[in-house]
Amino acid sequence: MSNTNLPEGLESMLASVDPARSVSDNDLARSRARSLAVMDSPRAVQSSSASRLHAHPPLPESRRATAPRLRRRVLLASAAAALLVGGVVVADVVRPGGPGATAEAAEVLSNAAEATIRTSDPVVGPGQYLKIDTKELTWSGSQMPDGSDLSWQATVSDQIYIPADKNGEWVWNRGERIPLESSSDAAKAAAAEMAKLPPKGGMPDPTVGIQRGQGGDFYGNAPMVIIGTSLNEAGSLPRDPRALLDLIYERTNGANKSPELAAFVTIADGLRTGAVPADLRAAMYKAAALIPGVIVGDRQATVDGRTGIAIGIPSLEGTSRADIIIDPVSGLVVGEQDVLLDDSLGSPAGTISSWTSVRTSVVDSAP
Repeated sequence: MSNTNLPEGLESMLASVDPARSVSDNDLARSRARSLAVMDSPRAVQSSSASRLHAHPPLPESRRATAPRLRRRVLLASAAAALLVGGVVVADVVRPGGPGATAEAAEVLSNAAEATIRTSDPVVGPGQYLKIDTKELTWSGSQMPDGSDLSWQATVSDQIYIPADKNGEWVWNRGERIPLESSSDAAKAAAAEMAKLPPKGGMPDPTVGIQRGQGGDFYGNAPMVIIGTSLNEAGSLPRDPRALLDLIYERTNGANKSPELAAFVTIADGLRTGAVPADLRAAMYKAAALIPGVIVGDRQATVDGRTGIAIGIPSLEGTSRADIIIDPVSGLVVGEQDVLLDDSLGSPAGTISSWTSVRTSVVDSAP
């Protein structure tokens, strides 16, 4: 049974955004560090892993406390977004008060906004592609025959190729989940068995290998910049930080017990798609600086070999923190991470429970 705060009809539509990797709320609920806390399926689950441009809205706090990343979690597909902004969420919008981010975080975000304007967007010429390369450390799990839960960490690498003409054919190379070498033999065997399972409905597995979508339309959903606004409509978003933040509060209203967390995650996911134009990135940074509770988590955060400044916001319970990692020189988001703020199941406070790195480049061809 779903434990989200969204209407049942919208829940089912959101589950169709990436049908191959959509699982139940219970499937997605996992312990912050070592094991899956809830297993609703007798077979196996994996954390959802779809493109940030084709993903789900913020999870409710009951799920984010155990899975703070909101993996592929914010940017709605067009059909669900139309429902969300067209009348499904009709409650009064909660706009948090307070002074916004800490002074230290506000300074970092302001500097990032200035740097991202100075950093020219990559020039993608005719016949070329903007390549967005992501690598993530995430969690997978399986329920064993004796009813016990087995979980492990795995890495997965994806590449999205966006043509110079964004209305052209996009290419998405979806990688396999590979258990860490440090995983137990039982975990590696379970992962191998999961890979052999037939996809739901008996259709070819669309979660691994080359996917193609005209105009970025994968699985029937156009790419989104933020909830309710497609990539092609990015120019319509306000560049005034307060107006942009108010719009985000409206579109994430009711999606999380913490409006601040929902807004921050929406901005973070938009920034790390790698496809947001510089002036909008700058507005997003400045909007994030207006969100109460945003702090500097680490001035020397390293993700996949690159170092930047981690800006984040704690979960409502204060048990974890969701960070974006900003390169202070370029003003670009180079990754994100989830950090435990308390000891949990053998993992001490400060443990990085999951991370994602992002790299962008211009290439002459796509698979």
